[in-house]
Amino acid sequence: MKELIGSPGTVSGLTLRIAQCAFAAASIGVMVSTSDFSTYTAFCYLIASMGLQLLWSFGLACLDVYALRRKRDLQNPVLVSLFVVGDWVTAMLSLAAACSSAGVIVLYARDLDFCRAQAHLPCRRYEISIILAFITWVLIAMSSHVMFWILASF
Repeated sequence: MKELIGSPGTVSGLTLRIAQCAFAAASIGVMVSTSDFSTYTAFCYLIASMGLQLLWSFGLACLDVYALRRKRDLQNPVLVSLFVVGDWVTAMLSLAAACSSAGVIVLYARDLDFCRAQAHLPCRRYEISIILAFITWVLIAMSSHVMFWILASF
């Protein structure tokens, strides 16, 4: 079977999972650094979704490290099926959270000028956190795509 970039048990797969962890953690860190993110449901959902993404990606990164050290092949149909389902679920949750948070910030910053009127709101930090969440989603979408093609090749 041809090895795809980002396959489980490869250096590129490990790099992709570490990048997912890093961007999800950065999104959480920036959002948590604001004073009143918890008053907005969409932002709380973003934190929960990025937390789940962080745990999923970290677990798979650990599995990749194990496979690389022991020179094990992680490409069997049962394991890849699990990866596909997990990646697709976390990808959909991440996209939904990022889009809902982006909708809130567009409403406040652009449509209502709420961020300008309420200078104490850290709208820029909200935007940075949302951008990081979208980058996380792009990375998990790449993983999902690779996993789907590996599963289809069995």
